[in-house]
Amino acid sequence: MNRDEALVLIKDVLTDVVPGADAATLSPDENFRENLEMDSLDFLNFIEALSERTGLALPESDYPALNALDGCADYIASRTAVK
Repeated sequence: MNRDEALVLIKDVLTDVVPGADAATLSPDENFRENLEMDSLDFLNFIEALSERTGLALPESDYPALNALDGCADYIASRTAVK
């Protein structure tokens, strides 16, 4: 999966997990967890859905990298890239 595909997937997952969320209005480097007022359960649901859709294990130690669109897209793309 390339970075653009990862970004589309992340936005899809966000809108699934946070009803009414408008992922198109998020800045690439802003903390979407804060912007969308996601509580810890919302964020965990996001992580689980993202893991399910990518097939990646997403350890808690990596959660800080998954709080913003840019960081999350880079993380997902780097781990799903065809080698």
